[in-house]
Amino acid sequence: MGGASKSKLNLKLKLWRQKNAKDKGYFMDYDVKGISTEASFLEMLDVVNEELVKKGEEPVEFDHDCREGICGMCSLVINGNPHGPDGATTTCQLHMRRFKDGDSVTVEPFRAGAFPVVRDLVVDRSALDRVIQAGGFVSTATGTAQDANCLPVPKDKADRAFLAAACIGCGACVAACKNASASLFVGAKVAHLALLPQGEAEREKRALAMVHQMDAEGFGGCTNTGACAAACPKEISLEHIAILNREFLKASLLER
Repeated sequence: MGGASKSKLNLKLKLWRQKNAKDKGYFMDYDVKGISTEASFLEMLDVVNEELVKKGEEPVEFDHDCREGICGMCSLVINGNPHGPDGATTTCQLHMRRFKDGDSVTVEPFRAGAFPVVRDLVVDRSALDRVIQAGGFVSTATGTAQDANCLPVPKDKADRAFLAAACIGCGACVAACKNASASLFVGAKVAHLALLPQGEAEREKRALAMVHQMDAEGFGGCTNTGACAAACPKEISLEHIAILNREFLKASLLER
């Protein structure tokens, strides 16, 4: 592995730097040395920032929270791949042993018109929150929670609803799509509640409201390339886009 030991890496990083959404932005080159192969990708960025601070330079802004693959805030495009080269993995769960000594690694923010850059590698993904606010909830008063075994939910539907609910709303599907479509995200949220009896009362209203809000936020249309499902860290399937299309079409016909 060149001049580095087997447990250490030297890398050439190209990091995206941008002051705000209006700034043009640019790639900055950094030589990073002595990174442990056991470190996570975000820990590597921590090391980079520590060195920049020591030099009196501005650290690179990037999002993170749990660092346990749960929240999805660690949204980065690494060498052209949302969340990095590994499938079903968030950026924070990507480890440096995935790279080789001397590798060139390009890191940039999620690219989508609906995700304006806040600074450097941080983007504003509140558009997804507004889609949820438009209808991704159950507002019908149902009283106190029943015992789970008393709810009349067939196991196959419960299992499918659980798979849809696994979506963490990171936006990798948007970043991977050539059209910057949010259909996989919205499909997962619509399917989750459409498959459960609690969501039945607002089923049509929900599908219409969430799709209309998705369009209003400026997300692109779905052309079924499958890039979204391939990039999803929770492996949400394309089936959920089919469910979304079916729910929206049915609701549109009933609305007339």
